[in-house]
Amino acid sequence: QVQLVESGGGLVQAGGSLRLSCAASGRTFSTYAMGWFRQAPGKEREFVAAISRSDGNTYYADSVKGRFTVSTDNAKNTVYLQMSSLKPEDTAVYYCAARLQVRGTPLVGNWYDYPYWGQGTQVTVSS
Repeated sequence: QVQLVESGGGLVQAGGSLRLSCAASGRTFSTYAMGWFRQAPGKEREFVAAISRSDGNTYYADSVKGRFTVSTDNAKNTVYLQMSSLKPEDTAVYYCAARLQVRGTPLVGNWYDYPYWGQGTQVTVSS
């Protein structure tokens, strides 16, 4: 079993920055891909970014490309989402997710492909 715990959410003004963390525990994570998703009230869950823990490949949604950076510290079993130039439309609950990743295969952004999820952390961007 895999446990994921997000932290780092909060209230920030537009143009500001936040860093989210996702601490993983349970099983060995060297062959996992980690994803970040978000869900705003009344909207569907949306892919944000993903990273392969084995080779460091990354994949971003167009809406966050150039503003968000996903990274991993394998020694700490922690994944980060550095968010910069935040906009009010980035306001959402942000979730960390994990899935087994075969090395060399592309990262995916479909939430239903990730079986493990954290509880979420709220990010609110004021205008």
